[in-house]
Amino acid sequence: MTRLRALSVATVSIAALWGAAATAAPVKNIVLVHGAWADGSGFRGVYDILVKDGYNVSVVANPDTGVADDVAATQRVLDRQDGPVILVGHSYGGTVITEAGVDPKVVGLVYLAAFGPDEGETTGQYLPKGPLPIKVSKDGLAFFNRDAFLGGFAPDVPMPDRVFMADAQVPLAVSVFTVPITHPAWKAKPSWYLVSSNDQIIPPDVERMYAKRMKATTEEVAGSHVAFISHPDVAAHLIEEAAKGAGK
Repeated sequence: MTRLRALSVATVSIAALWGAAATAAPVKNIVLVHGAWADGSGFRGVYDILVKDGYNVSVVANPDTGVADDVAATQRVLDRQDGPVILVGHSYGGTVITEAGVDPKVVGLVYLAAFGPDEGETTGQYLPKGPLPIKVSKDGLAFFNRDAFLGGFAPDVPMPDRVFMADAQVPLAVSVFTVPITHPAWKAKPSWYLVSSNDQIIPPDVERMYAKRMKATTEEVAGSHVAFISHPDVAAHLIEEAAKGAGK
């Protein structure tokens, strides 16, 4: 009996250790959501690092035609995931993941110089006062001024790439700035935040406020609004930390 009891205890202990190890396994599915006046190609550097490190990475082609449309586009990609997900958003993509992140598959959120509105807040609420350097089409889609894009949106990206980004920009529905958030996912799920300390689009102090408010694990990088492009290793590292941390 004593021997059987010892074997039983050993079996239980091994099972408990196996269960703890399984629980601590990193999340392997990463979903990336781009921001305004951009597309998914900006994530190529981050994507390559994550894939090389063994992650299953999907990039959402959100149309930037409205918060509901962009959340729906993200949901379609989340529905394709097998298992838990780290959901990542840049800039306006932060607004999108704040709403879409309530999906039960999402176990962690990563904000890259991104908006992180609270319930009832809007994307444009904490932007500097005054007109944005945009030109709005007759159907309500805004293009970012080319000179402002080159000088302020992506100043730490090599000029040939910067010019291409400006000329390939995806216009943004101006309505996204005034739509209030209904169910901010960061209130219920762990978050990580990468502050771009040289950001000329979202004030860095606003980014720090978002990060502090959501109690996010926070890092800073001396980069522009698109520091995830100029410093993909820093962004990828934070995403991987989120995958490991959310898996505990």
